Amino acid sequence: MVFSGGEPTAQKEALISLARSAKTMGLATGVHTNGVYPGTLEALIKDRLIDHVALDIKARWARYNNLLKGDYVKDVQKSLALCKEAHENGLLPEFEVVITLFRGYDDEVPIIAKEAGSVDIVLQQGVTEEVRPLSETEMKKIADGLARSVKIRTREGGEIVYEGDRSRWDARKRQR
Repeated sequence: MVFSGGEPTAQKEALISLARSAKTMGLATGVHTNGVYPGTLEALIKDRLIDHVALDIKARWARYNNLLKGDYVKDVQKSLALCKEAHENGLLPEFEVVITLFRGYDDEVPIIAKEAGSVDIVLQQGVTEEVRPLSETEMKKIADGLARSVKIRTREGGEIVYEGDRSRWDARKRQR
C-alpha cells in the first residue's frame, strides 16, 4: 500500500494508523513524500511501519524555499539524512530520491544526486502545460552525466532502469 497525493506525512496520526493497519494485514507499505514532515517519517521508521520511501527533492537547496514558498530546506535535509541512515542500517528496506525534471532545470540534477549519495535516484518527467516535457532521450542524456544507474519515469515509456553509456562513465572516472 502506497500513501501519496497531496502530502501524506502532513497527517501524522492518520498515516501511522493506516500504516499500522496495513502492516497487520501483511501488506508492504510505502510513502511518496516531499519530506517537509521529518517527524512523521521518523515515527514510521522507528515503529517499522514503512518499507519504502520515495523522497521528492524538488530543487537544489539554494532555490528550494523560494520554489515551495516556505522555509523547508532544513526539514527536507533532515528527512533525507534520516532515511539515508535508516536505509543503511536496515530499518528502511527501500529508499529512493525522486527528482522531477522540468526543461531548463537539468543542471540541478548532479547537485541533488550528490546530496542523495549512494541512494537510488529516479528522474521523473515533469509535466506542465506551459513547457514541453523532456523526452526519454533527453532524460537519458541528463542521466549519463551522473555516471550511475538511475530509474527514468516518463508518461510515454513508464519506468525503466537506465544503465547509461558505461564507456562515457569510465572515461569520466579516469579524468577525475
